Amino acid sequence: MKRYQSILALILAFFATLLVSCSTPAVTPPVYTPTQVEQIQRYAPPIKAVRDRMPELGALIQNQERQRIMSFIRGPFGDLRRDMNELALNLSPTEQKAAKKIAKALFNHLVAIDQAAKDQNYAVARSNYKLVLDDFEQFLDYIPE
Repeated sequence: MKRYQSILALILAFFATLLVSCSTPAVTPPVYTPTQVEQIQRYAPPIKAVRDRMPELGALIQNQERQRIMSFIRGPFGDLRRDMNELALNLSPTEQKAAKKIAKALFNHLVAIDQAAKDQNYAVARSNYKLVLDDFEQFLDYIPE
C-alpha cells in the first residue's frame, strides 16, 4: 500500500509541475504615455463618426438604393482607411498587428458591399454590413481611453 502512495504522490507532483510550467502568464494591457494617447485620440473621432453613420448605410442597403450605397461608401467613408491605419501605427506593436488586420477585413467587407450593390445582390450586402459592424467594434476596442 505504501508503494502505491509513493507512485501516486510522484504522479501528482509530475502533473502539478506540468500544469505550472505550461500555464500562460497573465497578459497586461499596454501602457501608453500621455503623448501616445493624445496621438491615438487625434484619429479616434473621425473613425467613431463614421461608425456612428453606419445605420445610414444599413438603411440604404435595406431600401436597396444601389447608387446611394456606392456613393456613401466612397464619400463619407473616404478617409476612413487612412485614419484607421494612422491610429493603428500609434498602437503598441502587438496591438498594431491585430488592429491592421481588423482594418483590412473591414475594408474588404466594404468593398464587398460596394460590389454587391453594383450587382444588386442585397443579401450579400446585408451579410457584409453585419461583418463591418463587428469589425468596427473590434477595432474600437483597441483605442485607449
